[in-house]
Amino acid sequence: MSDTPAVGVRARARAEMTNEIKRIARVHLAADGPNLSLRAVARDLGVVSSAVYRYFDSRDALLTALIIDGYDSLGSAVEVDEARVPRRDLTGRWMAVGRSVRTWALARPHEYALLYGSPVPGYAAPEDTIGPASRPVWVLTAILRDGAARGVLVPSDRLPRAVRADLERIGADPGFAGIPAAVLSRGMTAWAQLFGSLSFELFGRLTNAVTDYEAYFDHQLRSMAHYLGLCGPALA
Repeated sequence: MSDTPAVGVRARARAEMTNEIKRIARVHLAADGPNLSLRAVARDLGVVSSAVYRYFDSRDALLTALIIDGYDSLGSAVEVDEARVPRRDLTGRWMAVGRSVRTWALARPHEYALLYGSPVPGYAAPEDTIGPASRPVWVLTAILRDGAARGVLVPSDRLPRAVRADLERIGADPGFAGIPAAVLSRGMTAWAQLFGSLSFELFGRLTNAVTDYEAYFDHQLRSMAHYLGLCGPALA
């Protein structure tokens, strides 16, 4: 029992050092992209590189920590914003999800690029990242499930055999239970379009083409709401 206070102090000190390493790594991420150097991080911390290696044994381990933190931060933002909308307002919930993703991304463009930009050469994300990465997906999944259960989402798309097979395999995951293949197909398309529009904005693909990015993004969200079947044919 006498060791408990000391253990607590060491745990807090380790947590503080871990957070400081990640904070500095995010600064490097903004300046240099994902080509992180533990030696450079150690230099900015004012310690020898071996000290950093006691917390993260490789660049990949540090990248994984940043990726998990990023996904969890985004997931929390989306969950909170979507939860504020009445459950029966399917369109409002979808709009809240999209706007939440964009707000988060605009505030953290370099973290967004790490999560949804070009793959980092030589890095393979471990399974530890799957759960955090899925958090925004499960919010969309709940909207699709609610819409299907209420008979709002009833697309009659004829899916190619190979596509249907893939969707049925995905739909076998308990997380997608209650979502017909055609609804899941449209949901995946809308999700890809949401991130495609956002990536075009953040990575400069709409420069000199769009002047009001917020209005354009909202238009894209509403178009996808209609595509999903969340609201009527006339644009609001």
